[in-house]
Amino acid sequence: MLQANSASGMSVSDDCKQKFMELKRKKTYRYIIFKIDEKLQQITLEKTGAPGASYEDFTAQLPENDCQYGIYDFDFTTEDNCRKSKIFFIAWSPDTSRVKAKMMYASSKDCFRREMDGVHYELQATDASEMDIDVIRDRAN
Repeated sequence: MLQANSASGMSVSDDCKQKFMELKRKKTYRYIIFKIDEKLQQITLEKTGAPGASYEDFTAQLPENDCQYGIYDFDFTTEDNCRKSKIFFIAWSPDTSRVKAKMMYASSKDCFRREMDGVHYELQATDASEMDIDVIRDRAN
């Protein structure tokens, strides 16, 4: 329990907030991936994806054995032919990651999520099937 309490004191770097605003307002990025820096006790920027990046590009950047947070800007066309965009927050926590990492990410998620004002949907995924493109499409529609 001690780890969860200390982990909930995690701060979010200004860079994270700035990049999110750029994705949301200017469409500068297709996706952003964040990680927890245990030494700094801070959520930091890991990677960004160019506006032309695909969902497959995004999911390929998530580590197989470690937790991370991801923001993905999903563009789609509705049944009545309207172009829309929905921002997804994905808490990636694979079963194979360390218990301490899972605890830190789980206890810091709500605080981080509050900093990302403008996210439409949230997904928790422990394996790739839980965040498959079809899952994203279904949620967006």
